Amino acid sequence: MRHQLLAGACGVALLLAPTAFAQTQTQTPAAEQAPAAEKPATDQDTGTNAADASEDDKQAPIPFEGGQLTITQPEQDGEKVLSYDGKQLASNYDVFFDKIVKIGDVNVALVDVGDGGNQCGPAKVIVWKPEGGAIQSITVEQDECGAPPSAVSDNAIYFVPYLLPGDEKPALQWSPASGLTISGNLAYMPEPGTDWKDIDPSKYDNIIDAFHNEAVYKEAQKLLGKDMPDMATSLLVGGGTEKTASGAFYASGCVPHDCGGNDGFMAVDPAKHQLYFARRGDNGQPNAWPPVATWPADVKKALDKALGSAN
Repeated sequence: MRHQLLAGACGVALLLAPTAFAQTQTQTPAAEQAPAAEKPATDQDTGTNAADASEDDKQAPIPFEGGQLTITQPEQDGEKVLSYDGKQLASNYDVFFDKIVKIGDVNVALVDVGDGGNQCGPAKVIVWKPEGGAIQSITVEQDECGAPPSAVSDNAIYFVPYLLPGDEKPALQWSPASGLTISGNLAYMPEPGTDWKDIDPSKYDNIIDAFHNEAVYKEAQKLLGKDMPDMATSLLVGGGTEKTASGAFYASGCVPHDCGGNDGFMAVDPAKHQLYFARRGDNGQPNAWPPVATWPADVKKALDKALGSAN
């Protein structure tokens, strides 16, 4: 599967797009939804649009630019293959037709292609046929964990990256004329002016949501420094929070597709203005911020229970 990866592209974005955009996220990547703005093509058969079709309908041949897009599975339990008139464009275990839209005067088919599994969404395969040319395709994906949410305008498709605490990533745009280009640089920001008293874990889908609080974010910066994005990634596959006897709340999680191998733990004590982080990686033992020896007994007990190791 051909990937257009965003990892490591931030430096390029800073050089090519000097006007940086600051973005405040209100949801974790797993909870975010792609923007709904889109313009379907009017001269294509879009009866198999993913919004109003059954699973079987989405896998039926799609008439497109004088040919057909097909999704087949050559081997039972094997990868599905996206093709155009017999020419393979992409393959993976999950392949689903999304929609056909019009960008300028060009009809563009969008197809979701991914590994399946927990938390990582599909990449977005863009298929188009230049006037008088052969069928073309490109795959857009962020950090090998699905495409960023997209929005379709008259002249381009925009991809806004998922941002974790500490992240800075380029926003992309694609058009038939210009291809995939960087349109700006986005940085994660907490909600300005929020403090410890504003913390309400009952509203969190994932403990990563606590980073939206400015006081939490600043304290996490002090503790984690450059490790903040990796720490947040280790919490991505997780659920709600639990409380300790002292009033701190906590949760554990793991890196998508690496649960049990790359796990994280985070606890927040709003009353004492304290944060506690731990992350277990390749050596099986967690790194901790601050050192576990300084943690309150009930928070350490929660860590031992969550990560299942003696610390």
